[in-house]
Amino acid sequence: MKFARASLACGIFLLLAAPPLLAQKSFPLPRYLYGQQTLRMKAQTGLPAARGFQDYVVGGQLRLSVENAIRLALANNTDVQLDRSPIDMAKYAIENAKAPFDPGVSAGFNSTRSNAPAYTQLQGAPTVSTLNQQATLGYNQTFKTGTNVQFGLQAQKLSTNSTFNFFNPSVNADFAFTFSQPLLRNRGVFPNTAPIVIAQRNLSQARANFEAEVNNIIQLVVARYWNVVQARENLAVQKKSLAQAQQSYDRDKHALELGALPPLDIYSSQSQVAQRRVTVIQAQYALMQAEDDFRNVIGADLDPNIRALDLDLTDTPQPAGPMFSTDIPSALAKALANRPEIESVREQLMNDQTGIRLAHNQLEPDLSLTGIFQSNGLGGDEINTAVTPPIIISPGGFGDALHQVFGFGYPVYGMGFTFGFPIKNRAAEASLGDALVARRHDLYSERQIRQIITLDVTNAVHQLEESKLSTEAAKISYNLAQKNLQAEQHKYELGAGQIQFVLQAQTELAQAEQSMVDAQVGYQLAVTAVEHATGGLLDRFHVEIATLAR
Repeated sequence: MKFARASLACGIFLLLAAPPLLAQKSFPLPRYLYGQQTLRMKAQTGLPAARGFQDYVVGGQLRLSVENAIRLALANNTDVQLDRSPIDMAKYAIENAKAPFDPGVSAGFNSTRSNAPAYTQLQGAPTVSTLNQQATLGYNQTFKTGTNVQFGLQAQKLSTNSTFNFFNPSVNADFAFTFSQPLLRNRGVFPNTAPIVIAQRNLSQARANFEAEVNNIIQLVVARYWNVVQARENLAVQKKSLAQAQQSYDRDKHALELGALPPLDIYSSQSQVAQRRVTVIQAQYALMQAEDDFRNVIGADLDPNIRALDLDLTDTPQPAGPMFSTDIPSALAKALANRPEIESVREQLMNDQTGIRLAHNQLEPDLSLTGIFQSNGLGGDEINTAVTPPIIISPGGFGDALHQVFGFGYPVYGMGFTFGFPIKNRAAEASLGDALVARRHDLYSERQIRQIITLDVTNAVHQLEESKLSTEAAKISYNLAQKNLQAEQHKYELGAGQIQFVLQAQTELAQAEQSMVDAQVGYQLAVTAVEHATGGLLDRFHVEIATLAR
C-alpha cells in the first residue's frame, strides 16, 4: 500500500511539474514511443535501382539461364513489387484491428487565478482572490471480452483570501475506478476479436494472391525467354537459307558467264536471294522486339547500361532426357491441392462466415453492466475562522489528501444496468443481408475458380501432348527435308534437275527446321503451362513466397 501511495504521489508531482518540462526544447519521450516516432519520420524518397544484373555480365553480354532470368525478374519486375504492396497493407490492417485494445494514459494540468469584487460579506474579503490548480491522471483499457476499465486520480488545490474557508489552501483528491461489461451485444471474445481474425485471414489471402501473381510472372518470364530463343534460332535458320540461296546464285552466275546457263534462268536464284534477304531483315527485327520484351519483364530496362548489353541466353529448347508426361486426373488433383487461388477463396469464405456470425450478434439487444468505486480525501492547512485574524490549527497538504483517499474512509460505490432495444434495427439487418449475399457470391466464385483451374489443366495437358507429337514429327520432317535437298542438288549437279527444284528444296528445309525449333520451344512452353496450371512452377525454380513477401 505504501508503494502504491508513493507511486501515485510521484505521478501527481510530475503533472504539477509539467509547465517547466514544456519549456524545454525537447520533451522527453517514453522509450516505447521511439520506434513509433521513427516509423512516422521514415519515408522512402526514391525507388531502389535495378540489382543483381552485374553478377551475370560476362564478356560484355548478359548471360542468363531460365532460372537466372526468373531470379532477376522477382527482384526487379515492377509488377512483383506492386503485387507485394497488399501484403504490407494487410499487415498494418492487423495492427489497426488491434487498436481498440490498446491501453491509454491521459494526464492534464491547469491553473486558474481569479480576482473579483465581493458583493456580500459572506465572501470573506472585499476582493476575493482565488488560485485554483487541478491535476488529473487516468488509465483506460478495453479487453477482448468487451470489458472496459478506467482508473482515474484527480487532485485540486484551492487557495483564497476568504476568511471563511476551513482549509486554506485546501487540497481535494479522489481516486475512481469504473468498468462496463456488455452482456448481450458485443459480449465475449468473438465479437470483439472478429476484426482481428478477419484481418489475419486477409493477410493469408493477400499472400495467396501474391503467390498466384508470382506464378503468373514466372510463366511470363519463361515464355519471353523462349520467345527470344525462338526468334534467335529463326534468324539463324533464315541466315542459313539466305547463304544457300546465295551459293546457288553464285554457281548459276558462274555458269551463265561460261555460257552453260540460259540468261533467263538466272532470275530464279537471284529472286530467291532477294526474298530471303527480306526474311532475314524481318527476323532480325523480330529478335530485337523479343529481346526488348524480355528485358522489360526481368527489369533490365531500368538501367541504361544494362539495357545496352547484348543477351546471351544459354538454355536450349531441345528436351534433355525423357519428355515430361502426365495425365489430366493426376494433374487436376495436384492443381486443386496447390493452386493459391483455392487457398485465397477459402480464406474469403471463412471471413464471410465470421461476418455472418458478427452480423447476428449485432441484432441482439444492448445490455451492459456498469460499476463505479470512488474514494475521496481532503488535505491542506486547517484554519480556525472563529478568531481574527484566522490562525492555522493544523498544517497539512497533498499527503493528507492521499492518505484519506487510500484509507478508503470516504467511499462512493454503485452499479447499474443499461438496456437498449431498437424497435427496428435496419442497419444490423442490412449488414446481415450483405454478409449472406457476400457468402453466396464467394461460393460461386469458388466454383468458378475450380472450373477455370480444371480448364487450365485440361488445356495444358493437351498442349503438352500435342507438343510432344509435334516435336517428334518435326524431327522426321527435318531429316527428310535434308535428304530431299541433297538429292535435288545432286541431280542438278549431274544436269538431270532444275534450279527451281533446288531452291524449293532449300525453302522446304528452312521451313522444316523452323518448324522443329517451334515445336521444341512449344514443348518447353507446354511443360511450363502444365506446371503453372498445377501450381508447381515455384517449386521447380526454388522460389519461396515467404522470402519474397517479407
